[in-house]
Amino acid sequence: MSLADYANFSNYAVASATVVLALSWLAYLAEWGFARQVVPSKELVGAGAAAPVQGELPERSQVAGGIGTSLASLAMVVLLAAVVARGLAAERVPWGNMYEFSCMAILVALVAYLVLVRAWDISWLGPIVTGFGTIVLGLSMLVYVPAGPLVPALHSYWLYIHVVGAMVAGSAFLVGAASSALYLVKARAERLTPVGERVGYIWRLPSSAAMDQISFRVHAFAFPIWTFAALIAGPIWAQYAWGRYWGWDPKEVWAFVTWVVYAGYLHARVTAGWKGKAAAIIAIIGFATFIFNFVGVNIYVPGLHSYAK
Repeated sequence: MSLADYANFSNYAVASATVVLALSWLAYLAEWGFARQVVPSKELVGAGAAAPVQGELPERSQVAGGIGTSLASLAMVVLLAAVVARGLAAERVPWGNMYEFSCMAILVALVAYLVLVRAWDISWLGPIVTGFGTIVLGLSMLVYVPAGPLVPALHSYWLYIHVVGAMVAGSAFLVGAASSALYLVKARAERLTPVGERVGYIWRLPSSAAMDQISFRVHAFAFPIWTFAALIAGPIWAQYAWGRYWGWDPKEVWAFVTWVVYAGYLHARVTAGWKGKAAAIIAIIGFATFIFNFVGVNIYVPGLHSYAK
């Protein structure tokens, strides 16, 4: 195959992965919808722990959930093929601009989600993860650029270290933010809904305490990686490319803002014992700053990192 063939294959594969991921999102929504009138069969009190069974999900709901996970796995495989083909077409690592980073980041997020589905049974995050992935892949076409060589500033092995670290941390931030968002929904429902009226899929989800703990665990994992990627590897690369470690470029500023928000979240959790609503809101704000750094700064704020568009 020629380089043009690889590029065309990659484009078609990204489009296909987007469609498959959208179907996975619809399947997960169907799982929730089919279970809307079901009395909870179990109240999960922690990742993997459950109280005695009182009933089972309707078969349609179970099937829809299985289809959602299967389609998410298929989307991951197709997107992996797209990313590999893009790298072959460009004859370099496939994360040199915003379009490529979007595809690679969603691939990493899907891998992280599917691994945690097996480890912690977090398939209840499926609608958020697949919905977010569909939106990002769809919008990535707005910043599409043909496969080509890297700009001179990117010719460094720090490209591998810095960007991969940012993608891994961002994937964990997505899982943490999704868990925090559902925590807010579940905690409010637990507070306001009488026990006899607790029907629907939301009562099949882990307890709000379990969601809060999962959010804390993934953020505790992601924060050191983000620290290394954004505040250690990034400045070292900046010294190599521009002759200074830190210059308060907009991208650098917002990477630091993201770090400060997540540092505050973890510090409050560990030292002040913050749990619940306040911690969940801070986690969501942290993910919002991460997304703004990735999208808003790249598109709307000129700086030395403008080549990342």
